[in-house]
Amino acid sequence: QVQLVESGGGLVQAGGSLRLSCEASGRTFGSYNMGWFRLAPGKEREFVAAINWSGGITYYADSVKGRFTISRDNAKNTVYLQMNSLRPEDTAVYYCAQKYSGGSYRRLSDYNYWGQGTQVTVSS
Repeated sequence: QVQLVESGGGLVQAGGSLRLSCEASGRTFGSYNMGWFRLAPGKEREFVAAINWSGGITYYADSVKGRFTISRDNAKNTVYLQMNSLRPEDTAVYYCAQKYSGGSYRRLSDYNYWGQGTQVTVSS
């Protein structure tokens, strides 16, 4: 069983930055692809960013492209989401998720394990 624990959320003013971390249990972290999703009030959970097992391929939602950066450190079993130029519309609970190979990086149902989420609030 894989456990994912997010951290780094908080309250920040518009234009500010936060770095989210997600630490995974288990010794095979480096074999899996990872993603970040978010759930805002009144909306469905949506894709934010994803990274393949080696860190060599990344994907971003159009709404965060150029502002957010996903990265991973397989030696630390951790994936990161650096969020810059934050906007009030980025306010949401952010979840990390892990998926095996195959399927789509952008599709929620293709992910096998999920963390509990961390709240990000951006004030205007």
